[in-house]
Amino acid sequence: MKKTKRSLTLAASAVILLAVCSPLLVFAAEETEEYIPAMFATFWALVPPIVAIVLALITKEVYSSLFIGILIGGLFYSGFTFEKTITHVFQDGIIGVLSDSYNVGILVFLVILGIMVCMMNQAGGSAAFGRWASVHIKSRVGAQLATILLGVLIFIDDYFNCLTVGSVMRPVTDKHNISRAKLSYLIDATAAPVCIIAPISSWAAAVTGFVKGEDGFSIFIRAIPYNFYALLTIVMMVGMLMMKMEFGPMKTHEENAKKGDLFTTPDRPYSNAKEEAGNAKGTVIDLVFPIAVLIISCVIGMIYTGDFFNGAGFVEAFSGSDASVGLTLGSFFAFVITIIFYAVRKVLKFSESMACIPEGFKAMVPAILILTLAWTLKAMTDSLGAAAFVAGIMSSSAASLLKFLPAIIFLVGCFLAFATGTSWGTFGILIPIVVAVFSGSNENMMIISISACMAGAVCGDHCSPISDTTIMASAGGQCNHVNHVSTQLPYAITAAAVSFVTYIIAGFVQTAWIALPVGIILMLGTLFLIKILFDRKKI
Repeated sequence: MKKTKRSLTLAASAVILLAVCSPLLVFAAEETEEYIPAMFATFWALVPPIVAIVLALITKEVYSSLFIGILIGGLFYSGFTFEKTITHVFQDGIIGVLSDSYNVGILVFLVILGIMVCMMNQAGGSAAFGRWASVHIKSRVGAQLATILLGVLIFIDDYFNCLTVGSVMRPVTDKHNISRAKLSYLIDATAAPVCIIAPISSWAAAVTGFVKGEDGFSIFIRAIPYNFYALLTIVMMVGMLMMKMEFGPMKTHEENAKKGDLFTTPDRPYSNAKEEAGNAKGTVIDLVFPIAVLIISCVIGMIYTGDFFNGAGFVEAFSGSDASVGLTLGSFFAFVITIIFYAVRKVLKFSESMACIPEGFKAMVPAILILTLAWTLKAMTDSLGAAAFVAGIMSSSAASLLKFLPAIIFLVGCFLAFATGTSWGTFGILIPIVVAVFSGSNENMMIISISACMAGAVCGDHCSPISDTTIMASAGGQCNHVNHVSTQLPYAITAAAVSFVTYIIAGFVQTAWIALPVGIILMLGTLFLIKILFDRKKI
């Protein structure tokens, strides 16, 4: 009887265990089968970012526009089922991007930079620099040229460039009644466009990593003269200053700024980050020293992550660096050194430096929120196979349009970076295709086409409201984000149009010595023509 009971007990236990485990086994089996949405690698993959961008430009409200784009991406991915949409948006999207170590590193870097800017203001360094600049920089043109020069000099990383140039030059441009929209444009136009032609930068490291089977660094150097968008953007900025011209929505912002309204629109997203006079003992060194330490520390941090101190060469270490970790380490040590420096100089007590931590964090909240939503939108786009869709189109059309291929690659790069908000992701999609098409057959055309990939990616990144660099430029200039996008878009499109024509010329002549001078002449001629047209409208 006992044996029968024991057998029944064992059988019942086995049945219960099987019943409990069966859902887990089914779930595990489902997990092993990779889910591919019905809209994967189709044009629908690009619809969510396009909707977000269009809504942002129409409504002038970026947070809800980005979230609607994210929601559409989740719906497309799930096949319009409620549960899978919610889990994909939040678990794979928002939580996923905030769990990514690279993204978290960038957010930490942002917060530390915000804290350091607050400290420099409290110590009186920013006010002292403003006083110095008022003596040495006496015109609106001079203030803008100084902003461009500083942007060109800080070529290490675009994030670092945006926030540093903004914090240093904002008091100067405000004094000369330069609109926040124009300041943000100057910051944005000297961030990615300068980093992409600087051999020692995080962008150079990214590009060289995508050129498999070739000498990536050598190709990057040879591609610089063909990076027409970056070079012509710099020519355009200086040309407009010399001609004293503005056009499009920027003209309205600049005219209002001359009357004392730096913002034009009532929205003040960075109103909590007020510029304060700070300590009266503060001098220019209280701004220059922290910035210099920040630059040096970030360079050391980046080459450290590239194993420079384990025997790697400087260039090799930079090309193999991790920008997120390097910038986080560099900014942290710069933060600590700055606290000690201010304490020794007795311009800021330790307790006052600590009080800047929450203030600096609050100043960066708008940028952090937009960045998080933009990263989430990119995650939705990636899960829908946007990269595979574009790669398929490029591979199928590469051979038939050889002479026009650089110009076509430039346009594709523009569109892809604009829609996804990422330059580096665009590099990763297009550069391997170009290398596969031209490697071993036409090296010169490969160089031109790789440069077109980089130029198109930077152009799309420059135009896109969901680009992290565009968001950083808004934060650096403390400008309404949609104002920044809408005012710089006509300028970026003008430079893109001239670059497109220049790439057509480059595809036929295949030498930068002819194409680049022609592009510069076209750029200046275009500006002169626009100036004549706008001057006639005044009459």
